[in-house]
Amino acid sequence: MSNKTYDPTPAQHVAFLGLGVMGYPMAGHLARAGHQVTVYNRTAAKATAWCAEYGSDAKGALRQAPTPREAVQGATLVFCCVGNDDDLRSVTLGPDGAFAGMRAGAVFVDHTTASANVARELYATAQTLGLSFVDAPVSGGQAGAQNGVLTVMCGGDQAAFDAAQPVAMAFSKAVTYLGRSGAGQLAKMVNQICIAGLVQGLAEAIAFGEKAGLDMNLVLDVIGKGAAQSWQMDNRGKTMVADKFDFGFAVDWMRKDLGLVLDEAKRNGARLPATALIDQFYADVQQMGGRRWDTSSLIKRLR
Repeated sequence: MSNKTYDPTPAQHVAFLGLGVMGYPMAGHLARAGHQVTVYNRTAAKATAWCAEYGSDAKGALRQAPTPREAVQGATLVFCCVGNDDDLRSVTLGPDGAFAGMRAGAVFVDHTTASANVARELYATAQTLGLSFVDAPVSGGQAGAQNGVLTVMCGGDQAAFDAAQPVAMAFSKAVTYLGRSGAGQLAKMVNQICIAGLVQGLAEAIAFGEKAGLDMNLVLDVIGKGAAQSWQMDNRGKTMVADKFDFGFAVDWMRKDLGLVLDEAKRNGARLPATALIDQFYADVQQMGGRRWDTSSLIKRLR
């Protein structure tokens, strides 16, 4: 449970679609911030559990709905966090999709890590319906969602961003506008490229130090005070030394994200030799049975 203090924001009627590892606590922060929240999840039991868990802390009314269309009715803002492009289309499009139930002028804020193409596609569809669509992937992992300190990267129209940003601060430490539709997803790809390279470098460094007979916990304490310091070193270095890999973001999800990165690189001509190689290293980890290990498990293939 987070001890985050919320800034006062006028209560709104909002919806949240997708109560997975990230969406569940994100929606909870909206409830605790005083908003009237309606939730939808493909497995209805999880929505029922969410209402039970947050009902006592909520300052506004909470309810669940059986379809995205019903969940979004009356909402000024609709937040979403699902698995991939196809999941996103399934909750937005069609007769039971969110777009069919949103009122004119409402804003759909998508926190799924998806392709820039699907963001642009749904932005265009929303425009034809008198709606707004903001692609807003997040960084910070499960812990960031639970503690309400995610970093949110947004693309779309400035006015739609301005409407969503104060409310999204309930589960964020920074919500930043980066440009037109797709810019948020592209920024998340930059984020994942950086993480992949940092984790591989940290894995090689620890594996080298272990082979050299060094006390790697002590070494990490020392070099963590210098130019080698990073979030990955601070938060995953010693757990890598301890051979523990159950801390949040899974290898399967990283491979999905790196697939998006490499597909986009083919379109825009970016050269990503290290990223392509590390993607294959993650494939090795999957073959080792590490599909649900966290991303720092790259070191397993070096031991």
